[in-house]
Amino acid sequence: MENGVYFLKGSQQPQKHHDHHRARIQRLKARWPAWVALFASALLYEALPKVFYWGPRGLMISLVTLLIIPLIITSWSSNIRVNRVLNLTVNVLITLYMVTSISRLVFEVLQGHIGPSHLLVSSLVLWSTNVLVFALWYWNLDAGGPNKRELDDENNIGAFLFPPMQITLTSDVKLPSWIKNWEPSFVDYLFLAFTTSTAFSPTDTPILTRWAKCLCMIQSVLSLLIIVLLAARAISILNPNVNYFVS
Repeated sequence: MENGVYFLKGSQQPQKHHDHHRARIQRLKARWPAWVALFASALLYEALPKVFYWGPRGLMISLVTLLIIPLIITSWSSNIRVNRVLNLTVNVLITLYMVTSISRLVFEVLQGHIGPSHLLVSSLVLWSTNVLVFALWYWNLDAGGPNKRELDDENNIGAFLFPPMQITLTSDVKLPSWIKNWEPSFVDYLFLAFTTSTAFSPTDTPILTRWAKCLCMIQSVLSLLIIVLLAARAISILNPNVNYFVS
């Protein structure tokens, strides 16, 4: 009997190892879109004219690359605490870079120091970066972040009530399993950030918490500021000789 029990326990070890390895692979699959967004935001920043670039060329993408490597390692090794600190650190870094560049854009436009081509490129780059940065913030903060969402078997609702969640809460009919077990991925937060920047509000996802509402307001203000600057400069270019009653 003892030998039989010993054999049974030994046979369970490969299965546990296989399940653990499979969970690691699934974790990496769920996170690679966010890492691509991080790298894309750094590449976009490299496309800015020098006047809007803070520090030496290549500094931003070098820092992001150095932080992505330990992000991948800690995700694979399930080091949740270090992984969370690294995620928040790289988010703060790219946010500071973005806000600094937008501030410089506002100053240069008001001073009339920027030409139309540089203004167009800078506006497109900063608007796109704004979408990626806030998508990363929503993904990192909603319901405690990706690590906590994976550990939460009850799928508790976080700061955003996505459409499949609304269906699950309000529908009385039998729902498909993919809706019952639905969890938000980075693409869902990217779409949320995109609609917030284009429509200046989420289109299909109610916001439930105050911190999320504040973030959405900040994102909308930054997006609106970039668009207003671009439109104002375009009007002045198209109508350079118009005499205004108030100037």
